[in-house]
Amino acid sequence: MDSTIEGGLTVLSDTTTPVVVLVTHHHVGIGIARSLGRLGVSVYGVDADRFSPFFFSRYCRGKAVWDLHHEPTESTLTRLKDLAHKIGRRALLIPTSDIGAMFVAEHADRLADEYLFPRQAPALIRSLCSKREMYYLARKWNVPTPETSFPQSRGDVLDYLGHARFPILVKPIYNLVPGLKPWRMTVVNSREELLARYDSVEDPAHPNVMLQEYIPGGDEMTWTFNGYFDANSKCLVAFTGRKLRNFPAYFGQASLAVCVNNEHVRNMTIKFMENIGYVGPLDLGYRYDTRDGKYKVNDINPRVGAMFRVFVGENGIDVVRAEYQDLTGQAVTPSAAPEGRKWVVEDVDILSSIRYWRDGNLTLAQWMNSLRGVRELTFLAADDPLPLVAACIMDLRRGWRDRTGASKLKTHIGTKLSPAPPISDISIGHGR
Repeated sequence: MDSTIEGGLTVLSDTTTPVVVLVTHHHVGIGIARSLGRLGVSVYGVDADRFSPFFFSRYCRGKAVWDLHHEPTESTLTRLKDLAHKIGRRALLIPTSDIGAMFVAEHADRLADEYLFPRQAPALIRSLCSKREMYYLARKWNVPTPETSFPQSRGDVLDYLGHARFPILVKPIYNLVPGLKPWRMTVVNSREELLARYDSVEDPAHPNVMLQEYIPGGDEMTWTFNGYFDANSKCLVAFTGRKLRNFPAYFGQASLAVCVNNEHVRNMTIKFMENIGYVGPLDLGYRYDTRDGKYKVNDINPRVGAMFRVFVGENGIDVVRAEYQDLTGQAVTPSAAPEGRKWVVEDVDILSSIRYWRDGNLTLAQWMNSLRGVRELTFLAADDPLPLVAACIMDLRRGWRDRTGASKLKTHIGTKLSPAPPISDISIGHGR
């Protein structure tokens, strides 16, 4: 079955397959809802937060409130089956987190009757979600990486200090995985800082710390590849671009990004993924090292990435539309993204900009100039205004929790989780 082209834009010839977004996230879900919803696809969402902007979108056809990241496996499988039965037909399942990607890959056989999704090898997905296994996999296939160490004890850290060069990035190998202490990546500049940070975040029973060299340069040195690979690991669409600002500032997710063609990044990534037999949507990050002229991989997300809406082809194709077309038997028509196309996450980019300004790294004139060329806002859209209101509510609630310390209590390891909401919390119909 073919997709058609009208006025240069892709139009789906079959929109009858619904979509379920597994964890709608701060802004990924709303991007998926609008991308597919504007083509006539029914999109449903799963998230733990009742104020997820996705749930307020005119393109949200139904919502299910539960916490995939903390519920028992059997409970989530039951809930997904119940959701599919309420929808009434087999749906395309799109995870947006590492935990979701690993969950779908590991339980593919039990989900296959109700859902469509790329059939990915569980061991490969686990390896790509682990920064340690990803590091060794990249080295195996001669893809450059930053120099990295994975200490198993404080003694290993002391040995590492014998040849370490500061500054150093202290990162979690797995991030936000149940059972592991949650913490954020930090930069340390001295022996004392490194030891103090290691002692504060490491759990000796479950080592989860990696020490990585810092590659100098600004946010613009970070390059991103977005693409989709079919069941034969053939790349059907591919885009490249650069981060311009991050949230949190310097080392977070992109809050402002731009499309820039980079054939080296594109070809290196496609070859790497073909070699390992990768299938499905991909978000992959590199850091360009001016010291040796190499692009060094520092992050691989085997799923739809948070910044996928930076990359939209001239015909409207993006990674999510490519996945939908491929898995529903429709032809995927690749198209280059306009050079210089920018995308911004309005709420968090303002917060990051304030931080850069306070640090003396951004002037008002530079900030205004950086927004030239923005072609798409994340939350504000003329045809779908309410997600912006939801995003503001979410930000206020998060700020209040952080101020009162409630968020620390909620995420502290050992804290008893609240009981799961009943299945009746799954609602089908308009998201509002």
